[in-house]
Amino acid sequence: MRPLTSSPDQVDLAEAYAYPPEGMWLRANMVAGLDGAAQRDERSGGLGNEADKRLFLLLRGLADAVIVGAGTVRAEGYGPVRPIPEWGDVRDGRTPVPPLVIVSHSLGLDFDGPVFTEARVPTIVLTSADADPDRLRAAREHAEVIIAGERALDFGVAFRALAARGHRRLLVEGGPSVLGQVAAAGLLDELCLTLSPMLLGGDALRILDGPTVPEPAAWKLAHTLTDEDFLFLRYTRATR
Repeated sequence: MRPLTSSPDQVDLAEAYAYPPEGMWLRANMVAGLDGAAQRDERSGGLGNEADKRLFLLLRGLADAVIVGAGTVRAEGYGPVRPIPEWGDVRDGRTPVPPLVIVSHSLGLDFDGPVFTEARVPTIVLTSADADPDRLRAAREHAEVIIAGERALDFGVAFRALAARGHRRLLVEGGPSVLGQVAAAGLLDELCLTLSPMLLGGDALRILDGPTVPEPAAWKLAHTLTDEDFLFLRYTRATR
């Protein structure tokens, strides 16, 4: 074992979290307490600090598209992705913001809400072919819709459809149900995990809430950063 470096030098986060130059790459960004709890008062927002918030926003700027489940959109009060000055030139040559991509089978979404009406680029909805026809019609009036799968959403098909639209650098923000399905399908390339110095107990979800991963991949630690007793871990899949 070896200690974390005590160097006072600040890290260039845009460089440290840069995507590979080519190919589709699926990154997840999650936060958890020391006991693995991914929620505080049924939300993830209460687990982080200011550094975690800055990283959250930077990772959005680096991505071509930001993927999130409909339940998280409702629970966390999601609005559209908005540009921030700190992005600098990370989005040069791309749209001002990445589109938000909402995963929903039921399409139980507020299509008159800001996440659709105030989006700088059209929000994308991922759903399956057997979604309710009336809700599907409403979704198509307010968003770009990608049908991926017949009865259940096929994330492999969905991500390839996003890549075909130029969205090859993907960021999954949760929630645990969506990330659980993505991990079980063997599609995750990278996990950025903020470890919060909190013990929460109770029945809070973990960062994965889905089927058992049938063949757990080997992961390697790409880097470890720290701020105010928080750890910022970046793992990449050892083999692809």
